Amino acid sequence: MAQKIVIDPITRIEGHLKVEVEIENGKVVNAKASGTMARGIETLLKGKDPRDATYVTERVCGVCAGSHGWVSSVAVENAQGAKLPQTARVLRNLILGAMWLHDHPLHFYHLSALDYLDVTMVAYYQGQDPKLLAVKDKIVKLVKAGDTSPLLPRYKPDEFSVNDPDLVTTAVSHYLMALEMQAKAKKMSAIFSGKQPHQSSIVAGGVTMLPDLSKIEQFRSLLAEQSDYVEKVYWQDVLTFGAGPLLPLARAGVGGGHGHYLTYGGFPLDDKGKFLFPAGVIFDNQFGNVLPVDPAQISEAVKYSWYSEQTGSKNPSEGETIFDLNKPEAYSFVKAPRYNGKPMEVGPLARMLVLKPQPFMDLVTRYGIKPGAVARHAARAYETVLLAKAMPAWLDELEDLIKHGETRIHDTEHWDPPATGEGSGLIDAPRGALGHWIQISGHKIANYQMVVPTTWNHSPRDEHDQPGPLEQALIGVPVPDPENPVNVVRVVRSYDPCLACAIHIIQPESNRILEFQIG
Repeated sequence: MAQKIVIDPITRIEGHLKVEVEIENGKVVNAKASGTMARGIETLLKGKDPRDATYVTERVCGVCAGSHGWVSSVAVENAQGAKLPQTARVLRNLILGAMWLHDHPLHFYHLSALDYLDVTMVAYYQGQDPKLLAVKDKIVKLVKAGDTSPLLPRYKPDEFSVNDPDLVTTAVSHYLMALEMQAKAKKMSAIFSGKQPHQSSIVAGGVTMLPDLSKIEQFRSLLAEQSDYVEKVYWQDVLTFGAGPLLPLARAGVGGGHGHYLTYGGFPLDDKGKFLFPAGVIFDNQFGNVLPVDPAQISEAVKYSWYSEQTGSKNPSEGETIFDLNKPEAYSFVKAPRYNGKPMEVGPLARMLVLKPQPFMDLVTRYGIKPGAVARHAARAYETVLLAKAMPAWLDELEDLIKHGETRIHDTEHWDPPATGEGSGLIDAPRGALGHWIQISGHKIANYQMVVPTTWNHSPRDEHDQPGPLEQALIGVPVPDPENPVNVVRVVRSYDPCLACAIHIIQPESNRILEFQIG
């Protein structure tokens, strides 16, 4: 008989997520992912000025807020018929590029790495590196003072946990270093966007600020530091873990999923559809057959979501947000988006499998890495390296545009919203394919819909009972000890749902809250 485990909510992510798994013979045989918080921002936007959508939708998330503002602005621009100036395009890439440099290392070090580290091994470090000795001293003092958060408590170490004192102490030192680098990455973005989080420069039609050369040089100096850190610390740590202690997980493809991938493309390089990370669709792990994206193939099912049945099976351009909290089979506030009827994984792994950069693919081949939790970390880290390498050229492009008089940063002819119109913005955020759809009537928002990356990755079942990507990825995940389901959260966090606060697991027979180390 299957044993049920409920993890509600998952910690170290953004938002409220409940995961139920059923375990037989030490493996997950069934899974449900439940978004337990209603967003409601689409409903709030009705009747508002379309230009407000940029700033309202940014409040969906404080981690990747700029992405929502960017995509929302594109949706309004398409409804207006606005043409984005070149200088504004480059500035948007730089503002959001800096936020990606902030976001990806944060996910690895502060949200996921603790799932793989036996942090207590820091106390056994015997090396002579002064920086690592300082880390050891700091952690030991915190343990003695009973103040080990956020490093402890966590799930109990298992067979895949890293327990080498030198490696663990180095990883913890990089955890601390990443905090400093995040602050610097946010500062980079704020140079061109006014502030972070929730930037104040990107607006429908362009941006509001043209930087002078001193600001560009300030950005360039911080970028050089980020690039060095991303390539020499972050990427190397992911390689060390993925090709070392986590290689069995990588080769087994733990957390693999359906094998369908979608990306809208990331960082437009011109106004003709060229992206740093190109758009594409892959079905059934057929990596050599990348298909173009057709937005008309997107629909959202609601059979198991707390929304009225009349909202189901629609393209988001015609979607509705009508709650139905009494649906007997529903278990999530997340709808179930599908592309051509299939559940699609979105995010860094999708982007790298569409782009197929040779060093990344060589790494996958050399170590026999299959799509899964470890591969997602590797893809996220490698695309960060690619982004950091691309950004200096964008600064050069910005300087060149300014020197040649291309100082127009907004399509002022389309400053005001149209009486009627509809449009969409489809660009990848750090976590994957992000889409906003808008309908305008009487100069106001008549309807607004968002399909965000976690909607794709953490969707419930659809009307054909197809599990969402995370639900499918959890099938087969080893859980040898039901009271230490660390592999479950490893897979969940590999998608980067972002940040939350607390966790508890209920013992299904007695409804007793089990007490053991959690992470």
